[in-house]
Amino acid sequence: MDQILQNIIREGKSVDATHEQEQEYLSLFHNPELEFDLKTQLLGELHQTENEGNNKLYFDNLFEKIWHNRRIDISDSHSKNRLFIKLVQIAAVLVTGLIIGYLMNYSLTPTAPVYYTSIAPKGSVSEMYLPDGSHIFLNAGSEIKYSVEGANGMREVFLTGEAWFQVAKMKRKPFLVHTPFYDVQVTGTTFDVKAYAIDKEVITTLEEGAVHVTAFKNSKFNEEKVLIPGEQLIYNKELNSIQVSGVNTKWYTSWKENKLMFVNMSVKDLRILLERKYGVDIEISDSSILKYHYDGTIKNESILEVLEILRQTLPIKYQIIGQKIIINKELKVKGGRMN
Repeated sequence: MDQILQNIIREGKSVDATHEQEQEYLSLFHNPELEFDLKTQLLGELHQTENEGNNKLYFDNLFEKIWHNRRIDISDSHSKNRLFIKLVQIAAVLVTGLIIGYLMNYSLTPTAPVYYTSIAPKGSVSEMYLPDGSHIFLNAGSEIKYSVEGANGMREVFLTGEAWFQVAKMKRKPFLVHTPFYDVQVTGTTFDVKAYAIDKEVITTLEEGAVHVTAFKNSKFNEEKVLIPGEQLIYNKELNSIQVSGVNTKWYTSWKENKLMFVNMSVKDLRILLERKYGVDIEISDSSILKYHYDGTIKNESILEVLEILRQTLPIKYQIIGQKIIINKELKVKGGRMN
């Protein structure tokens, strides 16, 4: 490996590293061309740590689990979706690299809280396994910051966007998810949290176990809300209201399988969702279009196929100019419904 890169790695993971050195070190994982060199360097240092007698069995088992369980389970036989799959794979490699970097620092400073960040850009979904064995899918346009030894010794995640969690059970070490609007605490549970900054609703959907929703920020709610499997909590930021109801959880978690399900979704919300999923910009020329609603399912369709489906069911037409999709109103109603 180039001596400059070796210096960046050595200085960035040092306990005395400056903020700038740490950022330069972590930025290396965003460059796929450096993947092989980085893995080789980090593996060498992990083996050195093992030879010194520091938690050899722990690192052997954990490293094996991380590398053998890193996979993106998306079935797609259409060649036009290969770019999407490639983006997901790159995101997964990036996250695994960050976890290895975390393990190296953890072996050197086990008592110091260390937080690492993972990002799923628009147009991609990331899958990761955390050092405690928890399994996470991070939706497009989302970010998490994670520590295995956070505040008060808890496992701690700061989330912006949407993530699906399958939390490893540890009764004495709760798992806490912070959003800008409320917190979600569990010990071992499967659930989804959607907390995009621009969305009007913050949604927690529980599949298995139990969640405790607490610490509502900037709201009138002080009491804890406890959800049981099949329940969903919606906090409306505009109305400052909370609603808990039973739902079909698959409608809200199918995105991790590259599948989106819409039930009476407005075009206003659909535009945001499509921009995140496909990494495109969509312009609506007539504000009345935003009030149209759509029911349907998207699985492996390309953005062009989705636009064709919408054109056939709603009174709209579209054009593509450069990198932007412009949706206009079609005078002739072809179907669908309007509100």
